[in-house]
Amino acid sequence: MQHTSHLLMIQPVHFSFNAETAVNNSFQNKSDQANVQAKAREEFEQFITVLRAHDIDVTVVEDTPDPHTPDSIFPNNWISFHEDGSICLYPMFAINRRLERKPSVLTAIQQKFVIGHTNDFTSYEKDALFLEGTGSMVLDRDKKITYACLSPRTNQQVLDEYCKKMQYQGVSFVAVDEAGAPIYHTNVMMCVADDYVVICLDSIKDPNEQQLVKQSISNSGKIIIEIDFNQMNHFAGNMLQVHNTKGEKFLVMSSQAYHALTPKQVETIHSFNQIIHSDISTIETNGGGSARCMMAEIFLPLK
Repeated sequence: MQHTSHLLMIQPVHFSFNAETAVNNSFQNKSDQANVQAKAREEFEQFITVLRAHDIDVTVVEDTPDPHTPDSIFPNNWISFHEDGSICLYPMFAINRRLERKPSVLTAIQQKFVIGHTNDFTSYEKDALFLEGTGSMVLDRDKKITYACLSPRTNQQVLDEYCKKMQYQGVSFVAVDEAGAPIYHTNVMMCVADDYVVICLDSIKDPNEQQLVKQSISNSGKIIIEIDFNQMNHFAGNMLQVHNTKGEKFLVMSSQAYHALTPKQVETIHSFNQIIHSDISTIETNGGGSARCMMAEIFLPLK
């Protein structure tokens, strides 16, 4: 199944601007706002409330103050969970983000779900080769396709290894922002749902690569909802489709992303599923990630 009703989210303890990730994340800006951690915690709690109000199951694990992990609120970069009972651990670009792989997270998951085996790709860190989970890759789980824009955080060799081990077909390409810099994570420029794909095609400058992506989406039976650079910059590509305990489908995004969409785009999305959004502007500004980055989908079997 493309979407799940179970999510892992990490409650921040010391959320802050991370200088180690800012070197290649153009979405990230250090704000002058006071009490960033307190505001991020408030936004996090409200986001959880909104999700649970729609009967979506969220496993919340509170981060630990030691070791210091300012980006722990974005767990989808270091771990993913799969229907066959496997988990994947990923090589991370920023040294302080590697510390997010804390045993307490897996302990909490194992209280509710069955983990069969682990696919550990973290050894690539010693060679400075990275693949940051479902940030680097946007998965079409139904069709077993991995979409990935190559960047300092998304390496082709590690991507090929992932696709081989997980039996996915890789579709890789180069995507850049308006300044021509590589987009750091694929999940800020595209979102794959069950019947549609939200994508900033303008970011794929090579005509052949753009056609490759469009053809792959078409062959998978999905329609394209195209967003522009301005919408992408407001995190309108950073969305995640989920369903609730009643089987109702939703597209989850930030309020900033929602307000960047046109009425026609909203209408098209609503023809497939409802929309959930919440204000996480402090997290977006300082962390350079949005709603999708905060949610790691859990496809593991329940205990």
